Amino acid sequence: MRIDLTKKCLLVILLLFVGGCVSFQPAKGGKTTIQSDMSSFNATYHYCLGVMFSLNESPDEAIGEFEKALSFDPKSSYLAVELGTLYIEKGELQKAIEVFKNLLRIDPHHLMGNYYFARILADMKRYDEAEQKFKKVLTIDPNFDAALIDLGILYERQKKNALAIETYKNFLDLYPTRINMRIKLGETLLREQRYDEAVREFQEVLKFEGNNREVKLTIGLIYLERKQYEEAILEFTSLLKDHPTDHRIRYLLALTYEEKKAYGSALEEFKKIPADSDSYGSARIQMGLILKEEAKGDDAIAVIREAIHNKKGVPGLYLFLSSLYEEDKKFSAACEVVKEGLSVLPQSVELHYGLGALYEKMGRFEESIEEMEIVLKIDPNNAEALNFIGYTYADRGINLNEAEEMIRKALQLKPGNGYMIDSLGWVYFRQNKMDQAIKHLKEASDTLPDDVAIAEHLGDAYARAGRTGEALEVYKRALKLNPASQVLQKKIDELLEKQNKSNSQ
Repeated sequence: MRIDLTKKCLLVILLLFVGGCVSFQPAKGGKTTIQSDMSSFNATYHYCLGVMFSLNESPDEAIGEFEKALSFDPKSSYLAVELGTLYIEKGELQKAIEVFKNLLRIDPHHLMGNYYFARILADMKRYDEAEQKFKKVLTIDPNFDAALIDLGILYERQKKNALAIETYKNFLDLYPTRINMRIKLGETLLREQRYDEAVREFQEVLKFEGNNREVKLTIGLIYLERKQYEEAILEFTSLLKDHPTDHRIRYLLALTYEEKKAYGSALEEFKKIPADSDSYGSARIQMGLILKEEAKGDDAIAVIREAIHNKKGVPGLYLFLSSLYEEDKKFSAACEVVKEGLSVLPQSVELHYGLGALYEKMGRFEESIEEMEIVLKIDPNNAEALNFIGYTYADRGINLNEAEEMIRKALQLKPGNGYMIDSLGWVYFRQNKMDQAIKHLKEASDTLPDDVAIAEHLGDAYARAGRTGEALEVYKRALKLNPASQVLQKKIDELLEKQNKSNSQ
C-alpha cells in the first residue's frame, strides 16, 4: 500500500524555508554551512521532493527531482550518491556511472562514490576495473566491511578462490564474530578441497552457534567425503540425537555405514526412513544396491516392490527395479516395470527414456525411437534424447543429415560432452568425411580416455583413412581396457596382416 507523504514533506520544506536553507556542501572541518541563497534553497526543495517520491515508491519522479537538486548544487556528494543509487536500483547502470564519474572528478577519494562505482563495474562483468576500485575503497577505509565482502565475491565469480579466501580471512580478522562470513569462508575452502581448514572454520562457527544443524551436517559430509568414516558416524549420530526426525541425517549416517561396508548397520538405518520422507526412494534404492552386492537379488526385488507399493511417484524406484530384471536378462519383465511406472507417471521423461533404452537393447529399434520422440515432446531440449536418436540413426547409417542436426543441438545444450562429440564424429564417419570424423572422435577419446567404444570408433576412423599405425595404437589401447573383446582382437589381427602384406610387397 502506497502512503501519501506529500503533506509531511511539504511541512518539512516549509520549515526549511522559514528557518533557512541547508546546503549539502560541507565546510572546512566537515561542518555544514547555512546558506540562504536561492540555489541552496532550490537544491533542498527538489531533494525533499525526491525523498517524498522515493518513499512513495515513484522512482522516476524521485530521479527527476534529485537531478534538479544536483543541477542547483553540482558539488554535492550526498546528492550524487542518492541519484546514483537510484539509477542502480532501476538498472540504468550507464547513467549511474556518469553520476559517480562526475562525483569522483570533484572528490577522487569519496568512499561511497568509489564503492558504488566498483559494484556497478562488477555487475557489468568488468572485473579487473571493479577489483581496482574495490582496492581503492579499501585504501580509503581498510575496515569497510561491505567492500571486503564484495571483493571476495568478485574473486569467487572469477574462480579466483585463493584470493577470495585471503580476502575473507582479512575480513574475519577485523570482524571475527560475523558468522555468515565464516561460513562463506568454509564453503570457499571446500571448493578448493582444503578440507582441514574448512572443518576448522565450521568448528569456529559452532563456538558461536553450537546448535547450527547445517554446519554440523557439512562437517559430517566432509568426513564422509574424506572417508573418515568413524568421525562422520560420530557427527551424524550426535546430530540425530538432537534431530531424530531429520531423515537427511539418517540417510547420510546409513550411507556412511554403506561406504564403510558395514552393511547390516546401513540396512538398519535405511529401514528407519519412512515412506513420507523425501529420502525414502533413495534409501530403498540404496538398500537394493546393498542386497545386490550381497548376492541377494530376490530380496532386493522384494524391497523395491514394497517401496513402489508404499510410494508410487518415484521414477527411480521403477528404473532400479527394471535394472535388476535387466541384469538377469529378463527384458520383458524390465519393460513391464517401466510401463507400470508410466501408468502412474505418464509424463515422466526418465521413464520414457528408460523404456526407449530398454527397447534399443532388445533390438526393437522403431519402438526405442518412438519413446525418445515422446521424451522430446515433453522436453524438446532433452540433450540425451537428441543424442540417442542421432547416434542410433548414425549407427544404422540412416537419416544422417537429421542425425547431425540433432546431435549438434544436443552439443549446444551440453557443450563438451564426450559422448555427444563421439556421436557427431560417428555421423561424419558414416558420411565418409574422415577428416572431420577423426577430429571429433579424437576429441571424444581425449575427453573420455577409458571408454572402449569411443576408442574403437576412433580406431575405425583411422583404419578407414588408411592411417594403419594410429589405428593399431588406438585398438591396442582399447583392448587393454577390455581384454575379452574378440572384435577388437580381430580388428588388430586384420590390420597387422594387412600391414605385413604391404611390407612384403
